[in-house]
Amino acid sequence: MSSSRDDQVREGEITLPFDPAEKASGPRLMFIGHIESPWPSRADCPRNITEARQRMRQQGLHAFLHVDEPFRPGLQGLGKDDNIIVLYWMHQAARHIIIQRPRHTPGAHGVFALRSPVRPNNISLSTVRVLHIDQPTGIIEIDAIDCLNCTPLLDIRPWTPQADLPEDYCVARELSPPP
Repeated sequence: MSSSRDDQVREGEITLPFDPAEKASGPRLMFIGHIESPWPSRADCPRNITEARQRMRQQGLHAFLHVDEPFRPGLQGLGKDDNIIVLYWMHQAARHIIIQRPRHTPGAHGVFALRSPVRPNNISLSTVRVLHIDQPTGIIEIDAIDCLNCTPLLDIRPWTPQADLPEDYCVARELSPPP
């Protein structure tokens, strides 16, 4: 491991004996565009989508998904006020830390028990609201995002409570419990 990667490791964390980026096998991903966010550096970027939403609202900031031309027909059917799941590639996140010690929780946790961008495949996701969509230019304005400016965009999916909430999950006054 390079010293710059080892500098990202906190006491009590465990790294893989290899870099997943160098051992990658299986299917290849294709970026479908990029994300324009107000966060130029990791120090500026919110830790999660809730914090991003609060800061963006308070500061009047905007975020946009830029979908590359060949993929723009796939935006058909999306509209203002739709909730979407955005999947993106956290291109500056480490991939070799398998046990992490987040600053906001006591103790160490396995990467699969965390929403950290530090993971073997640094794919992240956020559920966001579409504020405006321009299908011909492939630009979607969204309410918030918790990634760096120019983060590669992997996919966009509709969010629906019927498919995306566990069967027994219920939010008071918003969803009725299952029959």
